Amino acid sequence: MEVAIINTAGKETGKKVKLDTSIFAIEPNDHAIYLDVKQFLANQRQGTHKSKERAEIARTTKKLKRQKGTGGARAGSMKSPLFVGGGRAFGPRPRDYHFKLNKKLKHLACLSALTYKAKEKHIVILEDFKMDAPKTSSYASIMKSINPDNKKVLLVLPAHDKNIYLSGRNLERNKVTTAAELNTYDILNAQSLVLVEGSVSVIENRFLDK
Repeated sequence: MEVAIINTAGKETGKKVKLDTSIFAIEPNDHAIYLDVKQFLANQRQGTHKSKERAEIARTTKKLKRQKGTGGARAGSMKSPLFVGGGRAFGPRPRDYHFKLNKKLKHLACLSALTYKAKEKHIVILEDFKMDAPKTSSYASIMKSINPDNKKVLLVLPAHDKNIYLSGRNLERNKVTTAAELNTYDILNAQSLVLVEGSVSVIENRFLDK
């Protein structure tokens, strides 16, 4: 599978890059993607939610009325969840939402996500570029050239570049990451996957060595 390389002006350079079919054209596994995305979202949760149950409420425990003869339901305490200001019945408690997934399954999920992007022709290869200083307006003009439809973009760099990262972090519908940090959720969350030319070999080395 060959994809044309474009420059920062959005024009084709005449060069092409060949995408490895063992990474960008496998048989996608939807369940692996589901589990990996589920784990990613679960790991974002703090799990610090807590509400007071009837044993933790500071209210009187005096019996409100006699047990029988009132015609209404029996009531023993103002802490009951039935009363306004009473404790919450089965409320949330602090918990850890993390769960384990095998590395091979996460590996398969990431390859499946890359395959879907390649099938949908949502992968753009951008020639290597540098920025002398963090400049959001310069970065925005590059994105406008290569992404005129203003799609949600994930820019993948071969290695961390502070100037590019700082230039792009304040833009909406845009995220900058590296090939080493690429994950299933970010790939699927973006409408357009922009791979800087040097990142293709890093991705291949990362996944073909497994």
